[in-house]
Amino acid sequence: MVTSEDFQKAVELIDKAGNILVTTHIRPDGDACGCMIAVREALTKLGKEVKLLLLSPLPAWYEFIFEGDVPVLGEDVSLEQLQKGEFDQFDLVIIVDVNSENQLPGFAEYLKGQRKPVLAIDHHITSDGLGDVELIDSSAAATGLILYDLFKYANWEITTQIATALFVAIATDTGWFQFNNTDGRVYRRCAELFDAGVKPNEVYHNLYHNFSIGRFKLMTCMLNSLELHLDGRIATQQITQQDFQDTGADYSDTENLIDECRRVGSVQAAVLFVEATGGQIRCSLRSTGPIDVRKVAQQFGGGGHKMAAGVRLELTMEEAKEKIVETIKEQFKRLDRKN
Repeated sequence: MVTSEDFQKAVELIDKAGNILVTTHIRPDGDACGCMIAVREALTKLGKEVKLLLLSPLPAWYEFIFEGDVPVLGEDVSLEQLQKGEFDQFDLVIIVDVNSENQLPGFAEYLKGQRKPVLAIDHHITSDGLGDVELIDSSAAATGLILYDLFKYANWEITTQIATALFVAIATDTGWFQFNNTDGRVYRRCAELFDAGVKPNEVYHNLYHNFSIGRFKLMTCMLNSLELHLDGRIATQQITQQDFQDTGADYSDTENLIDECRRVGSVQAAVLFVEATGGQIRCSLRSTGPIDVRKVAQQFGGGGHKMAAGVRLELTMEEAKEKIVETIKEQFKRLDRKN
């Protein structure tokens, strides 16, 4: 849990800063995007100069909360420009929804080479201790909840725009309140955000009823690859580079597609294997039952939560499938023996 002393340290760090850089993990999700916007808007209202920097392109369905383009490291800003201060000179770096070097490719090098203080705000268990001050609460369903509590502690105004960004953060990381991390804290905070002006029906439409035709076709390719294992308790799906080429979709279009196969009643563990451009296989793992997918991911150098995790593998698609499925099967066998 984050203490009042932790919040005070964060406030003091922000008070001392005039020019602030805010970023998040590669392949930003709703929690990451919502937190970035909430931080920018809150600190801008305090008179701070705030710049956002993404580490990979923004998924189209989050554009509605950004209201403008955000530079991407490696595309709009080079690492060298960032290191030399040509992007801007900052006296505080804030990283949200992440505290692990392997989720900050390129940017982690920048952090090592600069001496400005870092504020890390995150809810993941996996941590490299990147912050000089850290607001870490692994019991929080989303980093957006930690930010909300920081804003309330500091008595900063929560405008409708900030409330909407925080609502996006919380709603997406709870699967629109379907996941078992949805607790009373989630509902209480979201009720307060609703009172601050959030329109959930508009948010839902922007997030879930706004597919491009390419994303829709990509989902069809993925569904056609569905395989069930261990009497239907494990589901695997895949997306290849050929699928991206055939549909015109890009990598960001894969977000949340893994959840589709969890509609199958027997499925307790799901894995989506995505072939990246460099040949790596990106594995997204989800659990709806007793399986701890974080432990599966950690065996191969990944991480995440018990119910949602991920890992990148330097293997072929078939090799990746075999290793991940066998690891999940072993966990099922251990659980079955206990029962």
